[in-house]
Amino acid sequence: MAACLQTHFLQTRPSHFRSSTSSSRPTSLRCTCSAATPSTKKSYKITLLPGDGIGPEVVSVAKDVLLLTGSLHGIKFEFQEKLLGGAAFDATGVPLPDDTLSFAKQSDAILLGAIGGYKWDKNEKHLKPETGLLQLREGLQVFANLRPATVFPQLVDASTLKREIAEGVDLMVVRELTGGIYFGKPRGFGTNEHGQEIGFNTEIYAAHEIDRIARVAFNIAQKRGGKLCSVDKANVLEASMLWRKRVTALAQEYPDVELSHMYVDNAAMQLIRYPKQFDTIVTNNIFGDILSDEASMITGSIGMLPSASLGDSGPGLFEPIHGSAPDIAGQDKANPFATVLSAAMLLKYGLGEAEAAERIESAVLETLNKGFRTADIYSAGTKLVGCKQLGEEILKSVESHVSATAGV
Repeated sequence: MAACLQTHFLQTRPSHFRSSTSSSRPTSLRCTCSAATPSTKKSYKITLLPGDGIGPEVVSVAKDVLLLTGSLHGIKFEFQEKLLGGAAFDATGVPLPDDTLSFAKQSDAILLGAIGGYKWDKNEKHLKPETGLLQLREGLQVFANLRPATVFPQLVDASTLKREIAEGVDLMVVRELTGGIYFGKPRGFGTNEHGQEIGFNTEIYAAHEIDRIARVAFNIAQKRGGKLCSVDKANVLEASMLWRKRVTALAQEYPDVELSHMYVDNAAMQLIRYPKQFDTIVTNNIFGDILSDEASMITGSIGMLPSASLGDSGPGLFEPIHGSAPDIAGQDKANPFATVLSAAMLLKYGLGEAEAAERIESAVLETLNKGFRTADIYSAGTKLVGCKQLGEEILKSVESHVSATAGV
């Protein structure tokens, strides 16, 4: 089963994560492949990569949610847990063992927790946990990273922005994931003509890399609000000049999508000034990395946001966008919502199991409606709980399947 992108995108029902003040347009997509659909396959192999820090804690919660949801929808999951990141380095001497990549490629989808931590900061670059994640993405050939940023009505006051700015924000960042400066060559260290030590990287994109991510973004924009903003730095960078040229040319194939362009520095400012102007954003690897994290804070906590990484073929990679948070690891303080919502994206985008995904999405909102919060989203009048108890409350809501719009 492949979480592929060279298939048709199907419109799903309106997003359950939209504020009551926003429009009725649908915001989510599911990508289905002819190789396997919900009607022909109800057994899936899932590779779990708990990783480092809080990763094992939040993945454990998401696994339980998947198991319960699957039992209620006639879906069987076969889980295989593998090492990645710092945990893999400690056990095997490398951040991405061969058998981890092999199992991941053979699975129907991969659920990742988080990688990295202070412990491995001084590792040589090729032995850093982050290198293992980059190698995993490259090995899976997942080039399209989808990062939704939606302000939950229950958490609008948790945003650092004023209510009138944050309320109703519902955007999607489509980030190119396997090209650009993170992978470009030449790269490395050297000495300049003055004998000074230098470090250098290369921002490089081929036309086909730009075209394929732009098509994904145009397709997503069609199913959302029909607006696509391409973010670049075309006033300075040649790679961005090509980016803008290719995206502009492709726009002719999507007359129903309103295309705009914005320099990345302006986009960073506009996301704070008036985030509701954005519907779908497409951008390169490094800009997407930065802007999606910025967008996450509009929602109140990076602990609420999931992501999906998809390719032309093969399994998709689903993970929360937050880091490993080593300072709270093992203390039952982690927020598992983002990983649980990543599991919902795994069902919707990776396996085509839209109804099961909706059950999880509904359960998250119902748990929020009941007032349960981890410390990162806690406010006066709500109930402060740990990662495990929050997981138990999500499971109760999964089983009851209360409408996600209740109390909104």
